[in-house]
Amino acid sequence: MNNRSITIISGNANKMLAENICRELKVNMAPSKISKFNDGEIEIELVENVRGKDVFVIQPTSPPTNDNFMELCLILDALKRSNCWKVTVVIPYYGYGRQDKKLKSRVPISARAVADMIQAVGVDRILTVDLHSNQIQGYFDCPVDNLFASPVFVPHIKKQISKKKYDEIVIVSPDAGGIERATFYAKRLDCSVAMFYKKRSAPGAIAQMTLLGDVVGKTAILLDDMIDTAGTMCEASNALKKNGAVSVVGYATHGLFSGPALDRIEESKFDSIYVTNSILQAKNILMSKKIKVLSCAALLGAAIRNIHNETSVSELFFV
Repeated sequence: MNNRSITIISGNANKMLAENICRELKVNMAPSKISKFNDGEIEIELVENVRGKDVFVIQPTSPPTNDNFMELCLILDALKRSNCWKVTVVIPYYGYGRQDKKLKSRVPISARAVADMIQAVGVDRILTVDLHSNQIQGYFDCPVDNLFASPVFVPHIKKQISKKKYDEIVIVSPDAGGIERATFYAKRLDCSVAMFYKKRSAPGAIAQMTLLGDVVGKTAILLDDMIDTAGTMCEASNALKKNGAVSVVGYATHGLFSGPALDRIEESKFDSIYVTNSILQAKNILMSKKIKVLSCAALLGAAIRNIHNETSVSELFFV
């Protein structure tokens, strides 16, 4: 056991999640002052002495992404100058994660650039949940624990389908890139898998979605790592209904719900959509009858405890 004390510091991105994690760990959150100058520059002050402590900074880089990312960098710089023992950054949602490769000339690999900037201000370890691409872990020189949301979702799915037979369930990936995730869940639920083959006419515009797999008479569970404008997920839900699914339920780790997402979901064939609280949701999202938020605080709290005690984190990757 680590005799050093845990210190939890949170930026403004998702203080509610940070407070829930503190309750799981039975510790108090360290006070900090985060404000803005008149010109919009962010000002950070850590109120509590962190010398020699094991510090965990909880800050998803969710919208407003640039403000939350700058808050994170300035908190890390303040900690670097405060002689703490170790700093672990808990980034439940990793912004810029979709820009993880160079697909054409003269474009940045933004996920790598963000990783470089975080490391430049000082960090010993990264803890995150369901990175958009596993290769992002390789952009960091420090250890990265990329947790899966399955310990949150799989028990919930089992509870929801307890009255059904597992052969009446099918896990569906909305695109080819998510088939590994869908297979992972299907093995733990002992059910079948289907996927969509998707063609785009332009970025953000879907020209064709072809379903591969049998969903007739089944409850289709659509799985993805995030929902942004909800275009793909809602098109997939409508296609599943047309192909004979009796009901459609969505699960996504990160609920961005940008632009027309809420209207699309309300008009879609989804019975319900579940996301984690990796991103703090606006009131209009929380008021939706179709969107439900599940807490990942226990999962992150357990990971923080294991990192602090220098015990296995990999045991949390699977249900």
